[in-house]
Amino acid sequence: MLEVINRQPETPQHQTPLLFVHGAWHGAWCWDEFFLPYFAEKGWSAHALSLRGHGNSPGREKIRWHTVTGYVADVAEVAQSLPARPVVIGHSMGGLVVQKYLETYHAPAGVLLAAVPPRGVIGTTLRLGRNHPGVLFKVNLTLSMQPVIGTQALAREMFFSEEMPEEEVARYYGRLHNESFRAFNDMLWLNLPKPKKVKAPMLVLGGTKDTIFTVDEVKSTAAAYNTEAVFFNMAHDMMLEADWKAVADHMMGWLRAQGIS
Repeated sequence: MLEVINRQPETPQHQTPLLFVHGAWHGAWCWDEFFLPYFAEKGWSAHALSLRGHGNSPGREKIRWHTVTGYVADVAEVAQSLPARPVVIGHSMGGLVVQKYLETYHAPAGVLLAAVPPRGVIGTTLRLGRNHPGVLFKVNLTLSMQPVIGTQALAREMFFSEEMPEEEVARYYGRLHNESFRAFNDMLWLNLPKPKKVKAPMLVLGGTKDTIFTVDEVKSTAAAYNTEAVFFNMAHDMMLEADWKAVADHMMGWLRAQGIS
């Protein structure tokens, strides 16, 4: 059974649930640090799943070969268990999973935080090869994504702002784990999003300090969904950065503007 963290409001104010999808190397825990309790405090029913092989969900022993299609099935399973169709919110790889989910399934809206762009992770891979050629060599040699987060310093460079205290980085780093090599190839070229199939309104958010996806890549994601990206002065893990509340508040304002209650 998939791990799902549920935070229910003491006084419900909204009928539409929120379903949060984490990115590569993470799990549902990353949303429960701040976002889930905060949205519940504001009256939303907030849920986050750990995709197969992540967090406390089964399948860790097969993590290398999980597919994006399998991750989409996980989101669909949890979404269908909720009392109403949820807004789906995805970060990084989870953003790509949300895009693929919305090609087939209806949702009131989608929200993408520092998400894999529709053209995939080719730019990210080239930057990794330029900045850390040994890491990319190990990834391809071992068919494992573990070398990308092989040290705490690498994880800080990828996910967190320089201003984040080292003890916080260490705590989050201790919860990261290997990611699917097959899913990486899906994001590189095997299973890229098809934005024209998506009918839900989309909110696209990015960080100006993000080293994984550039400002231009986030803008290209927004353009693919006929909207404009909104940026915050933060690194890749927007839900864990010091100014996370600004992101959450913007999301809630946007949902209200869409008439989602």
